[in-house]
Amino acid sequence: MANPIDLRSDTVTRPSQAMRQAMASAEVGDDVYSDDPTVNSLEERVAALFGKEAGVFTPTGSLANQLAIRMLVAPGEELIAETNSHIVRAELGAAAVFSGITTRTWPAKNGLLVAEDALEIARPNSGPYLVSTTAIAVENTHNFGGGTVQPLDQIKALRKGADEIGVALHLDGARIWNAHVASGVAFNEYGKYFDTISVCLSKGLGAPIGSVMLSTKERVTKARIWRKRYGAGMRQVGLLAGAAHYALDNNIARLSEDHRRAKELAVAIAAIDKSFVDPALVETNIVGLDLANAPYTAAELATRCREAGLWISALGPNYARLVTHLDFDDEQCAAAIEILKRVLVA
Repeated sequence: MANPIDLRSDTVTRPSQAMRQAMASAEVGDDVYSDDPTVNSLEERVAALFGKEAGVFTPTGSLANQLAIRMLVAPGEELIAETNSHIVRAELGAAAVFSGITTRTWPAKNGLLVAEDALEIARPNSGPYLVSTTAIAVENTHNFGGGTVQPLDQIKALRKGADEIGVALHLDGARIWNAHVASGVAFNEYGKYFDTISVCLSKGLGAPIGSVMLSTKERVTKARIWRKRYGAGMRQVGLLAGAAHYALDNNIARLSEDHRRAKELAVAIAAIDKSFVDPALVETNIVGLDLANAPYTAAELATRCREAGLWISALGPNYARLVTHLDFDDEQCAAAIEILKRVLVA
């Protein structure tokens, strides 16, 4: 099909010509030896942005998450996270497979953090017969929650409670850029409440690949060893870091356009059937559809949309997701709404 409208994820974007030029002109070296100046400057830049001492560039957000939690949780210890968090649901059990980390979860409506819910199930220092909680993970924005922005007051409360019981905090900030634009909360304000952070440069910002794991110099030094051990030591990867620099320079503020278009999609869908989505809950670039009352499954809807030229994701029997991004413009938004008006009708 010629030129489908692709709303499966904000990872489907392709580098602009200007970004490609930034990649082509990037100075490079062997990053395994820490000799790539563009990677080094990217790691320093992102660390400074969030008020952290150091960062390590990784090919994926999942790896950045896994490196971070490995620094906080020893084998046989416990990480707790929200039930539908990316670390728990979408990283294929990597914490258990690679690091011997066990996980336990708390449920949250739309993935929205309530600090007390997390602290209530934490069990630090549980002795020789029970699993001890040593870290809590927070996802901001929350992917499967529909792009929800975590409230700063709850993050502060979680930090306070975690300090009182001696538990570390990790931020899965794959879409922290969206949270920043939607909330106005500064990156370093988010950063000061977490011991480790992962940020993704290919979600929303349009880089072709890459994430950064942030923490103290000591943890990042250890994480580099594990990055190499996992087979993710990279060589002249400054080409990709050049794209990331371009993304940071040019593609943060424009995320508000993605948020606006997501809201327009949600309003149009709710006009067809208000049980599908509440537009008031669409804060960023993700529109999650609850199809529990629909006469078709999410997979069936995705097929109907694809046949009409619109690609969306089916992420559960009754849950479909649309994600706006920098390659999705106003003309495509209008066209997507017309397609949805046809295919959503039973």
